[in-house]
Amino acid sequence: MSKRILITGGGGNIGRKLDTHFKTLGWTTTKLDAAAQGDAEVIEADLAVWDDAWARHFTNVDAVIHLAGDPRPHAPWASIQALNIDLCLNVYEAAARMGAKRLVFASSNWTMAGRRFGTEVLETGLEPYPINPYGVSKLIGERLGRSYSERWGLSAICFRIGYNQRDPGNLPGTHMGWGAWGQEMWLSDRDMCNGFARAVLAGPEVRFAVLNLMSGNPGMRWDIETTKRVIGYAPQDGAAAVLTPEIAAATKAAEGAHGLVEQTQGYVLTQRW
Repeated sequence: MSKRILITGGGGNIGRKLDTHFKTLGWTTTKLDAAAQGDAEVIEADLAVWDDAWARHFTNVDAVIHLAGDPRPHAPWASIQALNIDLCLNVYEAAARMGAKRLVFASSNWTMAGRRFGTEVLETGLEPYPINPYGVSKLIGERLGRSYSERWGLSAICFRIGYNQRDPGNLPGTHMGWGAWGQEMWLSDRDMCNGFARAVLAGPEVRFAVLNLMSGNPGMRWDIETTKRVIGYAPQDGAAAVLTPEIAAATKAAEGAHGLVEQTQGYVLTQRW
């Protein structure tokens, strides 16, 4: 059965990949983005500012894939506020007002970045631990999904997306950032497209869910069993992290710095200045 899909951020890395995949399924796509980026099919729209002209594209679509926003982990608060919070609220509002059946939100592994040096299984019910404005904004997007689901009946699935590279081929390996932590979050293009398609096709009983979306990487701490159970996700790819001496040394240094930051923060927050 054909589906009508609206993709915000449709001109970006993930948006282009999903658009191509959805079309192979015979689905109809509409892409919104702040800039066309050379794609003649992209409709340019500033989603951070409400406008009925762009909101009308949300009318009765089967799913909104919300990817738009500032993707930089180091982005400043000013950009995060406008592009990852205000914009996200507008997208949820448009989906609810215009009768979209489901919204699939691109959350991020950065909501759990503070747990990088732990040992616990990273289930989505675990207390979040963002360490930057970007991670906080993604957590806010998840909470908006719950709110709009409970109050307005909009089905919302929030994916804490792994590491999907812009590099051609998106191959796993030691070139990836953040050491073993980064490698263990690898998400192949095939698995990513499958995951989003399964989110679109999930039954109406799925009203709200926060799910991890990584490939089946051996040894990773990210729980994807829940993702398999809730939406029928079936990863086809996976790669074990390669730990070189250089990566091990860099990881140890990063862990030490993280511990120092936590100790300093704990001291500062308990003092009366």
